[in-house]
Amino acid sequence: MPIEMRDQNGGKVFDVKLIGRLQKEDYRPLVIEFSRLAKAHGKLRVLLDMTRFEGWDAGALWQEIKFDAKHLNEMERLAVIGDTRWQQAIASFAKPFTPAEVRYFAAGEAEQAAAWVNGG
Repeated sequence: MPIEMRDQNGGKVFDVKLIGRLQKEDYRPLVIEFSRLAKAHGKLRVLLDMTRFEGWDAGALWQEIKFDAKHLNEMERLAVIGDTRWQQAIASFAKPFTPAEVRYFAAGEAEQAAAWVNGG
């Protein structure tokens, strides 16, 4: 499965791992689950692990853009874990488009990212 998801902290934290290369159809379960949690809990804290992520096909990239446009305002915090400069750039790119606090963490800092996203 290219997207692994689970909710934590009673549904207030959405833990997402992107794996491999995403296709357009991979986004449907993500959108459904994020929408369900946001409706139930309000603004979410998102822990996004991109360490095994290889990118998008064209259809998936469009789905990502639509998801971001619709849901970035429903995030309180966004912790991005990655191991490449382009993944770090994604975190920086998101900052002006969301009221959420956004931080990038290197692959070896997954515990710190989880602590930050769950913290007060």
